[in-house]
Amino acid sequence: MHAMNYEITLPADYDMEIIRKRVATRGHLLDDFPGLGLKAYLMRERGTRSPVNSYAPFYLWATPEGMNSFLWGPGFQGIVDDFGRPRVRHWTGLAYAEGPASGAAPSTATRLRLPVPEGVEPARFVADEVARALDPGVVAGAVAIDPSRWELVRFTLWEQPDPPAEGDRFQVLHLSEPGRAGLRSGRQW
Repeated sequence: MHAMNYEITLPADYDMEIIRKRVATRGHLLDDFPGLGLKAYLMRERGTRSPVNSYAPFYLWATPEGMNSFLWGPGFQGIVDDFGRPRVRHWTGLAYAEGPASGAAPSTATRLRLPVPEGVEPARFVADEVARALDPGVVAGAVAIDPSRWELVRFTLWEQPDPPAEGDRFQVLHLSEPGRAGLRSGRQW
């Protein structure tokens, strides 16, 4: 599994209805994309628990070929054409779990990026983060790492609109999940 995220920060006065319409008309295009585990179409609005307006899709790729096909194909080119080329963050997947609310449609997502502290056993640190995927209200969660920066990301989909969680909070506009059932559960090391 590979995690991928890009965030497009938009002007403070940007009409976020444009993003909602974009997702409503185009979100379904990845509902059967080969190699994609899931894609959460995420948005946050300035003034609603966010300092900025942004569009920030988060992906869990089941295969690197799927991710590459997206990045070098017409899907990502649409983002580049409309918003410019964003910096794409990428992490190696460490764990995935369906949560207690896995049958529910997610309304909120949280993304917490943490440095792995010096002097801490990395495997223990990661295992502690993986255990949080079982909190009540979790639809699904993933933990991934960028070992070049020793940055861990914990991505969580929540059933409730105001989950008790740390990190950047996003509204989930759509969830494409063609390979969600095939994402391997548990620790991946």
